Amino acid sequence: MPTPITNIADLRDLARRRVPRAFFEYADRGSYDEVTLRENRRAFERIRFRQRVMGDVDHRSLATTIAGQPVSMPLAIAPTGMAGLQCGSGEIHGARAAAKAGIPFCLSTVSICSIEQVRAAVETPFWFQVYVMRDRGFTRDLIRRAHAAGCSALMLTADLTVQGQRHREIKNGLTVPPKVTLRNLFDIASKPRWIWSVLNAPSRSFGNLDGHIKGADSLTTLAQWIAAQFDPTLTWNDLEWIREIWPGKLIVKGIMDAEDAREAVAHGVDAIVVSNHGGRQLDGAPATIDVLPSIMDAVGGDIEVLFDSGITSGQDLLKALARGARAGLIGKAFLYGLGAGGEAGVTRAIEIIRRELSVSMALTGALDATRVSSDILWRG
Repeated sequence: MPTPITNIADLRDLARRRVPRAFFEYADRGSYDEVTLRENRRAFERIRFRQRVMGDVDHRSLATTIAGQPVSMPLAIAPTGMAGLQCGSGEIHGARAAAKAGIPFCLSTVSICSIEQVRAAVETPFWFQVYVMRDRGFTRDLIRRAHAAGCSALMLTADLTVQGQRHREIKNGLTVPPKVTLRNLFDIASKPRWIWSVLNAPSRSFGNLDGHIKGADSLTTLAQWIAAQFDPTLTWNDLEWIREIWPGKLIVKGIMDAEDAREAVAHGVDAIVVSNHGGRQLDGAPATIDVLPSIMDAVGGDIEVLFDSGITSGQDLLKALARGARAGLIGKAFLYGLGAGGEAGVTRAIEIIRRELSVSMALTGALDATRVSSDILWRG
């Protein structure tokens, strides 16, 4: 990768130049007017730190646990659809970079590389994220495949049973597998590095679904496919049959309301992810960092709370920890690194966040990532 790469924004700029527009904007943009997408960023910027000095901050620990798993820092890679079209074999690159960094990687249901392809390429167990399909029998098989592959946690995404419209996906004619048209021919032809990586990848369609679900391997827009396949009848009661076939840690992602957080506790979920899907679902929803305190108050320590949506720096991550989260998940930041430089780019993204977290802890007087409190935040 070109140097210097000093922050996630640099990786984003590089990814924008290297990845075809339809796939870059799939990762980069949000739904409808993108109000929530922008608010995720602005809300972090409104939070200020207390600067503390003369406290001996030479020895700091970033180590913690997430869903019972020891990790080197309070960070995980979020499940992101079609990572393998930001860079060929993208999910494999992400899993390898996460394993080397000592943090969890979560594979998406709508990944390009399948569960089995990723498992064959990495030694470290990873998490699996599941969407519940209209074909419940296939969903059961998918969960069983994740268990057979040794996945260490299952993450149920609850906030995408109906898709919020993402204007750029429609305008760009986003299809899976990629379709070359007169409109995108020059754009794709000008990305030889991307073409080479995708052509040499083990899969270019939805690897987990190809050959299992009708239409998963046909040229169709992503929005059309999701509308036809995802099940809007999903309820809390469905956790019962999921628990029957999944014996490990169960995480529910997409919690944005204290009442839903209490439901998760009542249904015995191991952890929740406070997330607005990175501003890609309900536009006009608040920023995730703004609802985090009310959710922490609602669950009262009865469940592990993870944070997602908007983390693009170690300072963002520290703010989430200060407001009560056990750890944060990165989606866009991961995809920017992946598009910028494959496994090396993902490694760089993780390193940037790790370094920023450590330095910001020192400058606020925080020594232990497991004991960060709201005292490090400036109240005015």
